[in-house]
Amino acid sequence: MPNAPLNALLPDALVMTGLVVAWINDTFSGPSGRRTTYFIALLTTVVAGIWFAVNAFDPQVHYYFTRMYVVDPFASAMKSVVTLGYAVSIVYSRKYLEDRDMFRGEFFLLGMFSLLGQICMISGNNFLTLYLGLELMSLSLYAVIALRRDAAQSNEAAMKYYVLGALASGFLLYGISMLYGATGALELNEVFKAVASGHINDIVLLFGVVFIVAGVAFKMGAVPFHMWVPDVYQGAPTAMTLLTGGGPKVAAFAWAVRFLVMGLLPLAVDWQEMLIILAALSMIVGNITGIVQRNVKRMLAYSAISNMGFVLLGLLAGIVDNKATGAASAYSSAMFYSIVYLITTLGAFGVVMLLTRRDFEAETIDDFKGLNQRSPVFAFVMMLMMFSLAGIPPTVGFYAKLAVLEATMNAGLTWLAVLAVITSLFGAFYYLRIVKLMYFDAPQDTAPIESHACNRALLTLNGVAVLVLGIIPGPLMSLCLQAVSHTLPL
Repeated sequence: MPNAPLNALLPDALVMTGLVVAWINDTFSGPSGRRTTYFIALLTTVVAGIWFAVNAFDPQVHYYFTRMYVVDPFASAMKSVVTLGYAVSIVYSRKYLEDRDMFRGEFFLLGMFSLLGQICMISGNNFLTLYLGLELMSLSLYAVIALRRDAAQSNEAAMKYYVLGALASGFLLYGISMLYGATGALELNEVFKAVASGHINDIVLLFGVVFIVAGVAFKMGAVPFHMWVPDVYQGAPTAMTLLTGGGPKVAAFAWAVRFLVMGLLPLAVDWQEMLIILAALSMIVGNITGIVQRNVKRMLAYSAISNMGFVLLGLLAGIVDNKATGAASAYSSAMFYSIVYLITTLGAFGVVMLLTRRDFEAETIDDFKGLNQRSPVFAFVMMLMMFSLAGIPPTVGFYAKLAVLEATMNAGLTWLAVLAVITSLFGAFYYLRIVKLMYFDAPQDTAPIESHACNRALLTLNGVAVLVLGIIPGPLMSLCLQAVSHTLPL
């Protein structure tokens, strides 16, 4: 669209400008300017996140850079979520990094490079843009995980993530090459038209789709491409774990929507069958394996795997009997679930980092014993996060799970919805175990909980958001439905 207004790109440009300014400041000011780097990163991402949210109410679809980049309501909403998620992550991480002499510009710069990659993934309208966004995000995360050079566990986690990530990138590139060979196009709209025409070799298309789905499943951490998730979550410092397990999961979902819905919707019958298997395995493995975990970060890793299974439920329920009547509702339920998952994950890791000290990592579930006696407010916040992840009302996680299960039932996949409910009951065990330890066990650690005032205030707001959105989920759900409805290529 040659007359697309440039102001729709301004928040994207703001993130890039903030990155460049923070980089220059960190280069020339050295250690004395680290706090300035932090505030530049925080300010630009908060402003850009709010700006993205405002743009999400614009129903128009704008194309830029010869249609390689798209700004639509779905992209603006998801970019707002990941950008504000990054801002919250660095606020939660501040004291953790300061206590470990890791409060350095590299953390914020690599995080912003990763954020820029996520933005490209969400707004990509071309296979090349989508791939470049993925690599920018992934390479930044590999580096940020390995920032603590004196910790062998962190280096091991980064190496595992890098090797497996390279393998997933190979799968994805091979799938893209097959789709390009079959359709002769790289732009998603053109691929959609070529596939819908029905004049293309189905075998080549299906092989391409298989490899695309494998790449999507790896980035979302779905079984059987989940091997890296527990090791990376546990091995990386907690602040880096939050950067890896927060916004990138939402970006991976949006990226999957671009590939599978915007580009390959005519092949939905084929890729939905693959997603059924991935979703079922993710919910089974994630919830059952999570029961035996004693490490909190590893437990949250398996929680992430099971939650990505629920996101896939929404993605696989869009097309029923070659009809797209319920597509907007199904995809918006998955979008809603991914946003809710990010909000809840931020809060859970925020509490974990709150309990850490300079020479102490709160990594085992026993570290949560008696938290209510030490800090009733943060014990309540953690309880809300666990209830939300378990899908217990009145938290927003309950409504998110309900919306996805409704879409699954409407698609005629009753057995899959029943499986999701049963596996969620298993998962509720390890979430409620944390609550039991906080409220009914004597504390092992009696040291005072120290944190910055902004951390405490933001964590409290995080808990309030989980509760309020659970009581009044309508506005956010309506926004998701509106964003998806204006973006679907139907």
